[in-house]
Amino acid sequence: MQRPSRFEHHRFVGDKRTQLVYDLDEWDEAATVEEFVALGTGTCFGPDTLAEARNRGYTLARPGHRRRPLRPRS
Repeated sequence: MQRPSRFEHHRFVGDKRTQLVYDLDEWDEAATVEEFVALGTGTCFGPDTLAEARNRGYTLARPGHRRRPLRPRS
């Protein structure tokens, strides 16, 4: 999959709404990533590793698995 221009130098991109992280080197469904990037809810991690994403509470996304957006905490 081609990386979004905003995240072209990052491998792992997270969706703030669902707390899922996507590995752009392995992910095939471009529409899913383009959706949350267009909404402005995408985030990247530094260092750009899966361990850092998990440290921030994100879970690795699996193909065919959708998670409903989480409610914001008060």
